[in-house]
Amino acid sequence: MGQPTILLLGASGLIGRFVTDDLRARGFRVVGVARSLSPAQRMSSLDIELPILSLDADALTHLLSEHAVGVVVNCLGVLQDGPGSDTNAVHRDFVARLLQAIGDSGRAIRLVHISIPGTAEADRTAFATTKREAERLVAVSGIPHAILRPGFVVAPAAYGGSAMLRALAAFPLDLPDKEMATPFQPVAVEDIAATVAWLAARATDDGSAKAVSWDLMQVEPVTMAGVVKQFRIAFGTAAWRPVAMPSFVLDLGAKIGNFASYLGWMPPMRSTAIAELRRGVTGDPSAWIAATGIAPKALTETIGQHPATIQDKWFARLFLVKALVFASLVAFWVVSGFIALFVSYRASAGILIAHNFPPPLVDPITIGTSLMDMSIGVLIAFRRSAATGLVAGIVASLGYMIGSAILAPDLWIEPLGALVKTGPAIVLMLVALLMLDNR
Repeated sequence: MGQPTILLLGASGLIGRFVTDDLRARGFRVVGVARSLSPAQRMSSLDIELPILSLDADALTHLLSEHAVGVVVNCLGVLQDGPGSDTNAVHRDFVARLLQAIGDSGRAIRLVHISIPGTAEADRTAFATTKREAERLVAVSGIPHAILRPGFVVAPAAYGGSAMLRALAAFPLDLPDKEMATPFQPVAVEDIAATVAWLAARATDDGSAKAVSWDLMQVEPVTMAGVVKQFRIAFGTAAWRPVAMPSFVLDLGAKIGNFASYLGWMPPMRSTAIAELRRGVTGDPSAWIAATGIAPKALTETIGQHPATIQDKWFARLFLVKALVFASLVAFWVVSGFIALFVSYRASAGILIAHNFPPPLVDPITIGTSLMDMSIGVLIAFRRSAATGLVAGIVASLGYMIGSAILAPDLWIEPLGALVKTGPAIVLMLVALLMLDNR
């Protein structure tokens, strides 16, 4: 029997992208599907952008038949409800349609479903409860399936929580002591990919893999502090004596993260992430190890074999700073426009009057530029329009500098150097523009 075609859903994510590429390297034909793929992630003509979550069961059945799929790997997931993110829709409703599509396809298809470790009794968030509901739907479907529950995933790439731990390791800063002591059993993403490959190589009626639920993680217990420590060893920062942040700072950060998510951003520090972090990551990998023979990599193997590269260090150092960069630019544009329009309007208009601008143009120019400044800040605040706002900010700043050089050159030598400081602001907006990508 030849190797089956694998349909991997969520091919742009941390797990999905790695598993897609790994399976292809092993010789499997993998159709990678994602709601959106960055240009760098379009590695093959089989990487497809589809509004996968809006497809009904018939459309999903057609997708399975079109590509002669023998294995479906579902890596789709969202952390928290918000604009464009619905945990029920992604974790439960979509899985129900997917199961119906597999049943209606008339094909022998195995479903490999990526879930989360832990028990239903400990589930407190919508993320966890909907993930568990999806597990129950898969378990009673009668379809050949494997439910995989990875621990804290360590991968070459880093998004969300995995990026946040790297950032902590790059600074002398820890989460509160209680959080650092939570159990946090990791798993190498290579072990997840190896498990999917092991499953894909087996017939759907193979009793050893027909209906299984496995925890995927290293055997040795470890805490979050242990994970961060290993990253610090790799970054060369293990000698630092980090300061633990107070719990209220973590809770405040989660609230700020929740607000940012409504603006379209995906901060790692949100209320769901903190709640899941406090629960910890534990499980029993013995059944997985016994069935597959895979010896999970220890944390020292996944992180400690090689020192961090300069790329790793830059990313870790800039990850937390990124939020500060964007927040400061939003404040810069909104506050400067607000002050000019409402607080120091006479002084703002007086600059134009002092440089012999025609009186009928003073008020329109003062009001127009103030509203423009505030609009640029609002554009930067929203993830969808941030690039437009940054480009507009750079153009506006250059316009201010060139216009002043022509019409009011004395402003360049005024004591506070407002125009001179515009240059570094442009550089900061360029930096923000280059840091805009999430993956």
